[in-house]
Amino acid sequence: MYTVIAERDLDEAGVSPDAALAIYSEMVRARRFDERALALQRRGWMSGYPPFRGQEATQVGAVRAMAGDDWLVPTYRSNAAQIARGVPMSDLFLFRRGHAEFHSGHDRPVFPQAVPIATQLPHAVGLGMAADYRGDDSAVLCLFGDGATSEGDFHEAVNFAGVFDAPVVFLCENNGWAISMPAERQTASPTIAEKAGAYGIDGEHVDGNDPLAVRDVVGVALERAREGDPVLVESLTYRQGAHTTSDDPSRYREDAAAEFPEWRTADPVERYEDYLIEQGLLDEDTREEIRADADDAVDRAVERAEAVADPDPDGVFDDVYDDLPPELQRQRDDLLDRATGDGGD
Repeated sequence: MYTVIAERDLDEAGVSPDAALAIYSEMVRARRFDERALALQRRGWMSGYPPFRGQEATQVGAVRAMAGDDWLVPTYRSNAAQIARGVPMSDLFLFRRGHAEFHSGHDRPVFPQAVPIATQLPHAVGLGMAADYRGDDSAVLCLFGDGATSEGDFHEAVNFAGVFDAPVVFLCENNGWAISMPAERQTASPTIAEKAGAYGIDGEHVDGNDPLAVRDVVGVALERAREGDPVLVESLTYRQGAHTTSDDPSRYREDAAAEFPEWRTADPVERYEDYLIEQGLLDEDTREEIRADADDAVDRAVERAEAVADPDPDGVFDDVYDDLPPELQRQRDDLLDRATGDGGD
């Protein structure tokens, strides 16, 4: 297990004090976003939401390892990674309210988040292969959960990457559960990382609650990917909350302490706080200032999202066909009639 926290000081970990605090700030900002998003969904402000509490260290640490031109290919639970990569929080809120995903735009290569399980993996390989064909010095970081490894897209994507030397790092956030399905019911392999060997690439493990370890492992993996050696990284973390806001984990999951060792279920934000305090970088005043800044950022994002008018109902038909087929035209007309109260029951 590759870990840094409590075993190495900042110099040994190869991170500056400013960078160490920046990682903490991004983790706190992501945590505050997640808490607000969950509260907003519960009062009907937006549609279903997938909490990521407990996975901030993996996502922020991984993004901190990326170069400016690298592609981030997220899944639906990758909000912390997207925020750390520069996607405005207001865009993420708006996406959950039915708007186009990148409402205000951003200046980093970020692929639209995938809601269908594992469909983003072949896309990530395509991006990597395209970069290789063009001679770009960029790599692709693709995030997915342990449940995605049970889909055919996972195997096809990793196989393609191995055969064609695509510059891709596959980052599996193994949070222990694919909805209600525990990892041991998904695969007989002792680990997900060792699946890499079947496709001729290397697999790595990392303590997913340690942002510095994740940064190091993913950073090395990205450099290897740029040289034509794709890597599968398994980040061992834990989903503290529900799979989505429509899920009740108490129906299938026992107490976390009985399922996994403490290092895997420990809160990554609190754990990293303790480390920074031990390193003499974080005191109570600084911690409160960072939390206040995060709350302000989330408040502004909510305000920006609420200032955007609701999308037109018929917008769902835009950007599908240049000339709308008769059947979809009929459906569009029916939708508009129902929306205006002029037709239907």
